[in-house]
Amino acid sequence: MDFSSIFILAVVVLAFVMLFSIVKIVPQGREFTVERFGKYTRTLSPGISLLTPFVERIGRRMNMMEQVLDVPTQEVITKDNAVVKVDGIVFIQVMDAARAAYRVDDLPYAISQLCMTNLRTVVGSMELDEVLSQRDSINTRLLQVIDSATEPWGVKANRIEIKDLTPPADITNAMARQMKAERERRAVVTEADGEKQAAVTRAEGAKQAAILEAEGRREAAFRDAEAREREAEAEAKATAMVSEAIARGDVNAINYFVAQKYVEAFAELARSPQQKTVIVPAEMGALVGTLAGVGELVGLARSQQQSAPRPAAPPAAPQPPAPPRPPRTGGSVPRT
Repeated sequence: MDFSSIFILAVVVLAFVMLFSIVKIVPQGREFTVERFGKYTRTLSPGISLLTPFVERIGRRMNMMEQVLDVPTQEVITKDNAVVKVDGIVFIQVMDAARAAYRVDDLPYAISQLCMTNLRTVVGSMELDEVLSQRDSINTRLLQVIDSATEPWGVKANRIEIKDLTPPADITNAMARQMKAERERRAVVTEADGEKQAAVTRAEGAKQAAILEAEGRREAAFRDAEAREREAEAEAKATAMVSEAIARGDVNAINYFVAQKYVEAFAELARSPQQKTVIVPAEMGALVGTLAGVGELVGLARSQQQSAPRPAAPPAAPQPPAPPRPPRTGGSVPRT
């Protein structure tokens, strides 16, 4: 191979080398920093860019997409001196490639250590119950602190999540017993409330039954009083009729009145639970005559009701006849 061929080959190789050193293709989601003699000059965006040969070079290749960093597990002492193991994750995104490249040496490590430090601070200011129940509050406080701390680095913290909170075994057992006792207490309270409602319902039912019973007794008493009133009116009318008959000189009226009481007395005597015998009057003929007089008086009363009453001056009332003699008990006849 002669000298000219070697020279041409060298020129071609040099041209390819210069071409690859001058033309740079930046992929989507990335940004490259350009350094001139070791000093940052500009940032290359996604696409094709040209560099000055032998003067400029690519400094840092930065990932502009959202990244997930793992926060290592650490033991943290809470405000009430309980030791818990805490770990989490943080979502970050580089907003300024130059600041992220030249203001912090190891960006992922720096953010991880920053999260661990502030996590100890936030959790240490809270009691164990608050730590276990207020994860959202912890995440919000951490996000505010980390975002403000990483802003000079050209990095934005989008969100921070507490991944796991592990209290000691003895505290876990105590919490389990507490939860069991609380559930038993709620069960007892629920059962007591049910019994209370049942008792109230039964009492309400008894109250309504008592009210209905009292209303029934009141209605029955009202009906009884009305019946007694009507009976008294009938008795008064009968007495008035007897008095009018006596005033007219009708002797059968007094006989009717006495016979009625006579029969009622025997009826009461027959209904008595303690009476074993019935006394039969010796003068049965007199009793039959009395009953006949009663029948005549009833017929007279019916005829008077059909005709109009005729007022008349009442004469002097005659002396009533002697009452009938008491019955002679020649002997007692057993009642069958």
